[in-house]
Amino acid sequence: MKELLKDWHNWLPLLGVAVLALIGVVFWLRRKPEDAGEIERKRCAFLNRVGRIVEGQILEIVEQSRDSQEARPSSILENRKTSTVAANGTRKLLYYTYSISGVTYETAQDVTGLEERLHVTRIATGQTASVKYDPSNPSNSILLADDWSGLH
Repeated sequence: MKELLKDWHNWLPLLGVAVLALIGVVFWLRRKPEDAGEIERKRCAFLNRVGRIVEGQILEIVEQSRDSQEARPSSILENRKTSTVAANGTRKLLYYTYSISGVTYETAQDVTGLEERLHVTRIATGQTASVKYDPSNPSNSILLADDWSGLH
């Protein structure tokens, strides 16, 4: 032990690296989680940039309240992992279907906040729409983005 303490100046670089690593871990643990809306905007921007277009069909538009337990069949997956809620406590889900290489996908997009682009009165069940999907993950798709709309 005395020999280790005798050569303490040789241990300073290692101690410095350990302190920097500890500071890095503390900052990493204290980081703020990304906003759910920002994550969705990034996903839509990515799909708008790299997505391929296929024809789909609108199934329905559903307005859900925050307390609503309206359930869809489990085969229908929501594109958005976390939802946004409008000021009045509701969110709008646009359910649609599309087929790629013989596989049919039924999904929904939370279009809360995109209502001005949506023109809800012009949407009808069975209406055709263009769907942008990720070629490497066809289940990842959108009907609407900030600067693109697949509604006809």
